[in-house]
Amino acid sequence: MAEKVLILGAASQISNYLIPDLLAQTDAQLTLFARNGQKRLSEYQTQAKIVDGDWTKSAELLGVLDGQDIVYLATVPNTQTAQIIVDAMKKVSVKRLIVAGGLGIFDEVAGKFGEWNSRMIGDYTAIKKASFILCDKDLDVTFLRMSWLYDQDNNTKYEIVPEGEPYKGTQVTRQAVAQLITNIVKRPSLYSQQNIGVVEPNTEWDKPSFY
Repeated sequence: MAEKVLILGAASQISNYLIPDLLAQTDAQLTLFARNGQKRLSEYQTQAKIVDGDWTKSAELLGVLDGQDIVYLATVPNTQTAQIIVDAMKKVSVKRLIVAGGLGIFDEVAGKFGEWNSRMIGDYTAIKKASFILCDKDLDVTFLRMSWLYDQDNNTKYEIVPEGEPYKGTQVTRQAVAQLITNIVKRPSLYSQQNIGVVEPNTEWDKPSFY
């Protein structure tokens, strides 16, 4: 049976690649949730359900969450909104969540790249707190600690860095991340209840190539 997939933040940069990938590679039933979604995502109106909405509002979330199999969250919001999303998922018994998050929440980025990353990111305290709220033990979460993102057509190479291992890889394409998420939708048990680094192979440098 086709998976029902809700994309929260469907007008985001990764979603720009993810939606076509899901349409081309799966038979998933897509619900695209975004502010001004009807206008911004009108090209998909015959292929997906488009919902205008604000994920900071619990009532709007509950309306689109009910009956979904998989939820993709396009970014880590603030702590209050992260808790709203988790609470709403629990209320309608939707467990599978994929989060597009960032590297460094475990202070796992070492060496010169780690120093550069810390300078660029600054105070990461609030993002860490929100990330850990989203990784709720009662949900089935795959949290993606993505390296620095860029766009490159036809580059879908990615490597997984398991939790607890030193972070390696300074960059990864949005196209690669979209393919990883598509792979998880195809096989929902993939990286189940895991917090994983996502990097491009052979990019263990002092900083990303585009900086």
